[in-house]
Amino acid sequence: MTETHTLTAQPRERAGKGAARRDRREGRVPGVIYGAGKEPTLFTIEPGTLDRELNSPGFFTRLFEIQLKGKRGKQLAICRDLQFDPVTDRPVHLDMLRVSAKTEVTVLVPVHFINEEECPGIDRGGVLNVVRHEVEMVARADNLPDYLEVDLTGYEINDSVHISAVTLPEGARPTIDDRDFTIATIAAPSAVRAEAAEEQEAAEEEAAEEAGGEEAGGEESGGDEGDGENKEE
Repeated sequence: MTETHTLTAQPRERAGKGAARRDRREGRVPGVIYGAGKEPTLFTIEPGTLDRELNSPGFFTRLFEIQLKGKRGKQLAICRDLQFDPVTDRPVHLDMLRVSAKTEVTVLVPVHFINEEECPGIDRGGVLNVVRHEVEMVARADNLPDYLEVDLTGYEINDSVHISAVTLPEGARPTIDDRDFTIATIAAPSAVRAEAAEEQEAAEEEAAEEAGGEEAGGEESGGDEGDGENKEE
């Protein structure tokens, strides 16, 4: 089951850009909790509290219990959007989706790769080419995976890693369900590709030379036969 993280927030009464700017001037990040057929709940949160959560992996797949100061009860929510200031790159607004533990949600789950040292293809100089850094998944809010773990043990150069090779949490499924899509490949390094191309070119030249020699031999043999026929005449 997904670990639930508690966020302590301050309720705010007014919505709108003016109120949000005032909250930011006071050093707090405004946010809203919406969904589940209920009225939106407005809040602000301390930047330090938000930073601690952001610096931990899996922020957008984390289930939060939001406790509003002075109010009873906690609201379960996941982050749906986090807006940043284009100049300072600091968080400026937080959108939270209200859920229950059983709610199915769609989230982007990051992909982590392990056992690169056990990958023969990489050991031979191959390069891990990541096709999907994230996979869109559907899962219950209380069973959201922080990340998908991809084991690279045994993969050779030119092998592909498909979603079917990944162990998924119980009840979780990718939104793409009509094909066994690729997550990563073990690509040949440029030196290996260049060497292979040179070998192919040399083989083609050798084959062409052999074919030319056979044609020349055939022509010489034909000339001798002609000379023989002339002598008999």
